[in-house]
Amino acid sequence: MSEPTGAARRRGPFQVGDQVQLTDPKGRHHTFTLEAGKSFHTHKGSFPHDELIGAPEGTVVRTTGNIAYLALRPLLPDYVLSMPRGAAVVYPKDAGQILAMADIFPGARVVEAGVGSGSLSCFLLRAVGDQGMLHSYERRPDFAEIAAENVRRYFGGEHPAWRLTVGDLQDNLSDTDVDRVILDMLAPWECLEAVSKALVPGGMLCAYVATTTQLARTVEAIREHGTFNEPSAWETMVRTWHVEGLAVRPDHRMIGHTGFLLTARRLADGVEPPLRRRRPAKGAYGEDYAGWGAKDASATTPPTA
Repeated sequence: MSEPTGAARRRGPFQVGDQVQLTDPKGRHHTFTLEAGKSFHTHKGSFPHDELIGAPEGTVVRTTGNIAYLALRPLLPDYVLSMPRGAAVVYPKDAGQILAMADIFPGARVVEAGVGSGSLSCFLLRAVGDQGMLHSYERRPDFAEIAAENVRRYFGGEHPAWRLTVGDLQDNLSDTDVDRVILDMLAPWECLEAVSKALVPGGMLCAYVATTTQLARTVEAIREHGTFNEPSAWETMVRTWHVEGLAVRPDHRMIGHTGFLLTARRLADGVEPPLRRRRPAKGAYGEDYAGWGAKDASATTPPTA
């Protein structure tokens, strides 16, 4: 049985072509690709790549300036934060939430729109595996080119489960029987009709948006569309801790708001979503409120408990 794509590059001694992450005594990272005959240079000195080729992970190397560096393969979260960027990357904290809360499983058929620099594509491809399918759409050719190179570099070549299309999702989506759709774009509400047709009953839509106005409009558009259940929305913040003897405290800096996530499940054809039994806060819906794109207020008046 052959190994999954990229697995051989994640274990064993360092080989030519491997990504190496060096950590200096202050915890700073330097990432490079191993090449025979080349040398790694910093203002603290240099050392030859050949010193690492064939060595096990966790090796410590010293530069000509006698500075010790710990050599390891970068983890995927490290890789996506250091790789070349065209657009902003999906942070590992959000990618982890997408994999878990959108229930990305081995063999899943996934559509992704808004590839950016390929960060989320790498996470999704590892999750669906060689037997799954990830069809990514990116409207900007320059971003698509950067993403394709980043994915190839991480997996050591083309991934058999990946297909990349340059163009708008709503104009080009032809996939059917899709299990999951991930939207990372400015106006995900514009794609709901195409996404609804592509998803299997029970399939999941997951949207990643940056602002509260995008979040509100997407949620209300999902409700109005009528083919999804009640969406769930949240954000995730990560705070690291300083642990040194008795000095145990939160770090002064943290990864705060990066974006909002929301998920909704595709209903069976012809099924109306259950009536929402939730009393809104006073003032949430004014007399002149007509929703996002609704023709009159009566179309979106919230139900009472």
